[in-house]
Amino acid sequence: GLLVGTLDVVLDSSARVAPYRILYQAPDSLVYWTIACGCSRKEITEHWEWLEQNLLQTLSIFENENDINTFVRGKIQGIIAEYNKINGIKEDDDTEKFKEAIVKFHKLFGMPEEEKLVNYYSCSYWKGKVPRQGWVYLSINHLCFYSFLMGREAKLVIRWVDITQLEKNATLLFPDMIKVSTRSSEHFFSVFLNISETFKLMEQLANIAMRQLLDNEGFEQDRSLPKLKKKSPKKVSALKRDLDARAKSERYRALFRLPKDEKLDGHTDCTLWTPFNKMHILGQMFVSTNYICFTSKEENLCSLIIPLREVTIVEKADSSSVLPSPLSISTKNRMTFLFANLKDRDFLVQRISDFLQQTTSKIYLEKNISGSSISSDDEVCGGISESEGERQFNLNDNGIPTATQALMTMYRRRSPEEFNPKLAKEFLKEQAWKIHFAEYGQGVCMYRTEKTRDLVLKGIPESMRGELWLLFSGAINEMATHPGYYEDLVEKSMGKYNLATEEIERDLHRSLPEHPAFQNEMGIAALRRVLTAYAFRNPNIGYCQAMNIVTSVLLLYAKEEEAFWLLVALCERMLPDYYNTRVVGALVDQGVFEELARDYVPQLYDCMQDLGVISTISLSWFLTLFLSVMPFESAVVVVDCFFCEGIKVIFQLALAVLDANVDKLLNCKDDGEAMTVLGRYLDSITNKDSTLPPIPHLHSLLSDDVEPYPEVDIFRLIRSSYEKFGSIRADLIEQMRFKQRLKVIQTLEDTTKRNVVRTIVTETSFSIDELEELYALFKAEHLTSCYWGGNSNAVDRHDPSLPYLEQYRIDFEQFKGMFALLFPWACGTHSDVLAARLFRLLDENGDLLINFREF
Repeated sequence: GLLVGTLDVVLDSSARVAPYRILYQAPDSLVYWTIACGCSRKEITEHWEWLEQNLLQTLSIFENENDINTFVRGKIQGIIAEYNKINGIKEDDDTEKFKEAIVKFHKLFGMPEEEKLVNYYSCSYWKGKVPRQGWVYLSINHLCFYSFLMGREAKLVIRWVDITQLEKNATLLFPDMIKVSTRSSEHFFSVFLNISETFKLMEQLANIAMRQLLDNEGFEQDRSLPKLKKKSPKKVSALKRDLDARAKSERYRALFRLPKDEKLDGHTDCTLWTPFNKMHILGQMFVSTNYICFTSKEENLCSLIIPLREVTIVEKADSSSVLPSPLSISTKNRMTFLFANLKDRDFLVQRISDFLQQTTSKIYLEKNISGSSISSDDEVCGGISESEGERQFNLNDNGIPTATQALMTMYRRRSPEEFNPKLAKEFLKEQAWKIHFAEYGQGVCMYRTEKTRDLVLKGIPESMRGELWLLFSGAINEMATHPGYYEDLVEKSMGKYNLATEEIERDLHRSLPEHPAFQNEMGIAALRRVLTAYAFRNPNIGYCQAMNIVTSVLLLYAKEEEAFWLLVALCERMLPDYYNTRVVGALVDQGVFEELARDYVPQLYDCMQDLGVISTISLSWFLTLFLSVMPFESAVVVVDCFFCEGIKVIFQLALAVLDANVDKLLNCKDDGEAMTVLGRYLDSITNKDSTLPPIPHLHSLLSDDVEPYPEVDIFRLIRSSYEKFGSIRADLIEQMRFKQRLKVIQTLEDTTKRNVVRTIVTETSFSIDELEELYALFKAEHLTSCYWGGNSNAVDRHDPSLPYLEQYRIDFEQFKGMFALLFPWACGTHSDVLAARLFRLLDENGDLLINFREF
């Protein structure tokens, strides 16, 4: 028995899964056929009774053995199919093997039906110095381990929300080891068959748990997964497929800055013909419900975003030895893209045409409802804006110096009195962008290359800033697909008063007070409308300080509706969780910045830690994208780069600022001195190209008697940040963010617990330790109900806007569970009645929920 049990666990056999089975065997056959299996005698008896009533009597009418076999098999399969249809179970979502693992998981760990298993892996768990060979089970809310070796059982259950650290380590003994830490213990797992897959899934599930702590959103399984191809790898559970698809979609959206509900359908290797350098570039094509995207294998060489709303024709071209299985896609602004070397071209064309049909019917509907034109970015995509003569001149031109001279001549022709070197430079920048558009296309479908980025790093011309910010941030897509949305929001939100609108009113006049646009009611009113509309759209964020500064700058370069969509892109995609009440995202990035500082400016790291400066600076730098700490005309250049390259620019720049001040910072005695050094440096960053009238700067720390700091050129600073720290990659930042997010959210949870206990300790006769344990139990009970559903809605039971003591609440069902655990008289026959009476007594405000203070 011990041997069989051990082999069963180590080899994952099904020897102990279903102890009861009903078998069907024809008299002349040696083969058994399993008709039913059950975990309990009761379950199998029900199956047997059903067979007696519905099947056994019928069999007597058949004369032929083969007919009986056919009938029994057909009947059973029909019943299963019918049952699945009625109960909405998708046929064969999970393999039999996986279903057995689910049964085993629920049985071993006493989990309810609602707890979904995602996957399980063979591994060793180190108990002291002894490795236990067994299986780690990863479910939506728990990490569990089970091992059974010659009668010795080892069991472990950890909730994802309790994990404070998750690391993949390498030791001398084991090159691959995963360390899982909670507040009270550390656990080590090794000997994995596929450690990277296991670790990725662990990270993803821990991330979902952190989101639950942050937003209190339960996990919803996505049933609409992309179609499986025939050649798909071995079957994995539907839930694992769902999570893999989520992870891929997330990476896809981040790569191409797409709206946050866009789901990736699939991707394939291919080549793209690039007319600007007459080459076939190797890369990957991605297809989703509303977009076709491409990125080159070689980083930054070329990427492409084609919204399906812009597509006019998709056609298969003739294959040749030079161009195997080509596909051509044409868009409204008369650009044609040629892809080749596509493996499953027919399947791909079918998928694209399916999505195209959905898009056109959606556009038609919107057109009828709103009566407006379909694509609000037509004018951005609509061809090149310069005259035919200029275009010819630009394209025929070969050498850059001659083009520059010719453009200077054109500019000088305007009028000698008008000549101004700054305006001339601005004019040159505009012309450089126009040449770029002529060569690479303009608008959302343009080829985005290294040259595009280089132009951005040299500074976007004032007149084009709004248009290019919309393009690079992806806000243009959301604006085009939501016509009339902003006006509706403004209408609904006007005249509504709440905490967010009060805070907005208070901050309106201190957004950019030094800028003339916000010294009159017109600018202030526009700012009020955008901020209030956003608070109304996203009550989870509402309004957070620093949003006013960023939004006022967006309004200087974009129309009101455009500024709103840029704000959406910032808050919801580009700076995730930055602007919620606890600025979690900014705290996470502060931790990432500390790690990067340790790696890239090690000589400064210890000194900065002692002074405690990193935490002070990074928040103000990151939350306002340097707008509150740098002269305005220099800070907008940082915003240009940020919209083009994302958060890595901000990290690079922050490191470059520290690097430029190493010696001065090493000599600082305290944090005040260090802040003054950095403040004076940032104040002296100038943008010599700027055509804006000088705007006095908010952050000026300088008093007149201190000698002025030597000027620092913003473009030189950005260039040096790329030279020294350009190796920081976006995917590396995401990994570091995950690690920090666990730490930050768990620290915030601990702070909340301490605040609750401190507030309530004087009101009760419990000790601090007892109160902490009770709070942990109370919160665990609340979270369990979020996982597995209670009678009341999870959102009703958790309200982050309430004081700490009242945030988490439990209903009667949950209270009953705790009553059974905690009260000495809960074991009698009247315990339910007692629980109900006690619940009524504790529920002082009669809302049928108990908060921690009442409890």
